[in-house]
Amino acid sequence: MELRHLRYFVAVAETGSLTEAAEKRLFTSQPSLSRQLRDLEVEIGAQLLVRGPRGVTLTSAGQAFLDHARLALLQAAEAVAAARRTARPAKTSFAVGFLTGQEVEWLRHVTHLLRDELQTIDFRVTSDFSPAIAAAVERGEIDLGFSRIEPQPNVTYKVIAHEPIVVVLPREHPLAIKREIDPREIDPQSFIGYADAPHVLRGIVERYFSERGLAMAPTRFLDGYATGISLVASSKGVTLLPAYVEALLPASLVSRPLAGNGPVIEIAAGYRADNPSPTLAVFLRNIDRLADARAAEAGGD
Repeated sequence: MELRHLRYFVAVAETGSLTEAAEKRLFTSQPSLSRQLRDLEVEIGAQLLVRGPRGVTLTSAGQAFLDHARLALLQAAEAVAAARRTARPAKTSFAVGFLTGQEVEWLRHVTHLLRDELQTIDFRVTSDFSPAIAAAVERGEIDLGFSRIEPQPNVTYKVIAHEPIVVVLPREHPLAIKREIDPREIDPQSFIGYADAPHVLRGIVERYFSERGLAMAPTRFLDGYATGISLVASSKGVTLLPAYVEALLPASLVSRPLAGNGPVIEIAAGYRADNPSPTLAVFLRNIDRLADARAAEAGGD
């Protein structure tokens, strides 16, 4: 008995048809398939299949044989996979997490920096809220996280950029005609505030308003850039968001800088210093190149 006999039998049992099994599963001729199945029944010494006008059904012996045949094929496939894994060890994985939306800004710079390493590693990318990215780095689920500075016991941060915070508002809003917006011109009732998730952004903006003696009275709250954009578009309100969202705004919305000394927010690369990843080591040796490349691009923009 050979593995092909088991494959033929399982294919016929699962399709219930010699023709379908031969043509669509096994890519062989029906007479050849029938001959192989007869040989299998002769070797076993029991009838496994009943051939009828409406297809093929299993005998009780065939039903008992089917479970073992499937298991044998599964074990054979696993044996092949184990041999291949040993002969060709799995690639080392390297996982990078981005604060949602920041992959637009940074992913191409990361892949350029690691272009030689990418040929030999399994490179994974995820995105999430900033606190979740930092927590994933802390737990060792990702090797590198691009986020705000979120205090975690074992996460080290390297600030790689300072982004200006800009006003996002509808294109037809009266303030949209201005080249820059004085924060005192923002209607406190129309301002869209912040939920708990973007707490770093919330703290910076609240401090910015407080230092200028301004008090907003939001009735709507965003928990991420996508929600903020949607709320501005649907409510015709105004909010403050990091400048990286400018590339993501629909045609109905615009951004404007704040007048004077506007607030900025940091973007940092977070990692565990005890992570032995060689790819992480390459990244950290070249992290200044990464920051310089993005700064040069921003300057060009």
